[in-house]
Amino acid sequence: MTDSPHIAPILRVARPTDDIAAVLRFYRDGLGLEVLAQFTDHAGFDGVMLGHRGFPYHLEFTRKAGHSAGRAPGQDNLLVFYLPDGAAWRRACARMEAAGYAPVVAFNPYWDRQGRSYEDADGYRVVLQNAGWET
Repeated sequence: MTDSPHIAPILRVARPTDDIAAVLRFYRDGLGLEVLAQFTDHAGFDGVMLGHRGFPYHLEFTRKAGHSAGRAPGQDNLLVFYLPDGAAWRRACARMEAAGYAPVVAFNPYWDRQGRSYEDADGYRVVLQNAGWET
């Protein structure tokens, strides 16, 4: 993907939703991501991009009028955020719960050993994993 081991590609995860306002509350208010950009009626699509400025990833959620995006195809459709610092992990979980999102039991029990899973309005799940990234 890149010829240089020193240049990391930027990742955008994009998916449709039936309720931009609900996913915005989940990922902004619960997960703590920033709104990086929003658009309305761009070729029939509305959308929002969330992340943190300067980080090499962001999430994009779009809605097309008259089109149903539906729900997640299963309970193991995950975004996993690794938070190795225990205090930061506890704060992230507390922010999710203060925003009204209770943890759900993970489909794969591996994620419950060192993490907590939360489900968005479309049935997609985010895992806050209290572990380091192992490559």
